[in-house]
Amino acid sequence: MDVRRGRLSRDRLLEEPSNRGLVAIPLVLIVVITVLDLYTPADVHLGPLLVIAPALTASLSGTRLTALVGALAVAALVLVAVLEGGLTTANRMAQILALLVLSALTVFLRYVTDRRDRALSQARSVAATTQRVLLRPPPRRIGPLRVAWLYLSAEDETEIGGDLFAVGRAGHAATRVVIGDVRGNGLAAIGEASLVLSGFREGTHRYASLLELVAALEDSVCRNVEDVADTKHDPGEHFITCLVLEIPDEGPGAHMVNCGHPPPLLVTDQQVTVLHARRPLPPLGMGELPIEARRTDPFTFQPGDMLVLYTDGVIEARSPARAFYPLAERVASFPAAGPDDLLDRIHRDLLAHIGGPPVDDAAILVIEHTPSHHLLRPRTH
Repeated sequence: MDVRRGRLSRDRLLEEPSNRGLVAIPLVLIVVITVLDLYTPADVHLGPLLVIAPALTASLSGTRLTALVGALAVAALVLVAVLEGGLTTANRMAQILALLVLSALTVFLRYVTDRRDRALSQARSVAATTQRVLLRPPPRRIGPLRVAWLYLSAEDETEIGGDLFAVGRAGHAATRVVIGDVRGNGLAAIGEASLVLSGFREGTHRYASLLELVAALEDSVCRNVEDVADTKHDPGEHFITCLVLEIPDEGPGAHMVNCGHPPPLLVTDQQVTVLHARRPLPPLGMGELPIEARRTDPFTFQPGDMLVLYTDGVIEARSPARAFYPLAERVASFPAAGPDDLLDRIHRDLLAHIGGPPVDDAAILVIEHTPSHHLLRPRTH
């Protein structure tokens, strides 16, 4: 799943016609209306129809071309008045003035729309850059694992919000994974998400045990969340649910620490098991637990198995009938054909269930455990 979305320069797009053939239509209309007005009886005036030309151009192109077509429309009406010998009559002067005013208003509205589009484009560009820096795409293959991922943002103008995930290599022969959810969504949650992501990337290879890594994440959030959280607009409690896993390269014994996050799904031969934590911890930022209260939850993850990690924006997504999305049930009904295929099926099925854009941020990671001899093969994309 590729997060990069190619975009042309917005300024150029605003001034260049999106379809040159369509932009010719207003010019043809000016010519046709002018000719018809010249050949119709003197008491029939088609000149006011020329306002269609700048109005249509405004929907097809930018401010400059709209202004040019508006000026041509006014000039055409003046030409008709001169050729018919009635330029100075009150009727013709009123028509010309009305067309001039309407054309100017159309150009102004196109200008306002252009400025708004540029602002939205800049916001999207900032969000895309932030996403590439903060939410780096996990590698498609890391150790013996194949990874596919999806991020859906509830903010129309952004590509990132309060959900987070990352994958990294430990200091020993193992891969560590984190997925989390900041309370709240959109751009305001990015600062809190960055605490967990930066702490995970720095600590995943530094700390020998998974519990030490989770303790470091908890410490980072507790110390810094007030500095990055949007406490002005959201003065309530700020915390982050997360799930941290360690998957060794050899052997089926994996471990997880669940800090108030939805449990992962283990897919084995199309049998779906919900991996509920036997020793769940509170979300990060809710207060440090004593060391003796922290435990990992072991589980079996063998070659051929897949893990589905997700945030609550997935399972809390509602249909028009207000039914929650039954992720485990749907995953069990999909044929197991690799992480990319499974992720694509979940994505399409989730959007069909919602019947519209998501109302909450949602993230999904699908991880497949491949035989260790795959490590010797060249990486393919």
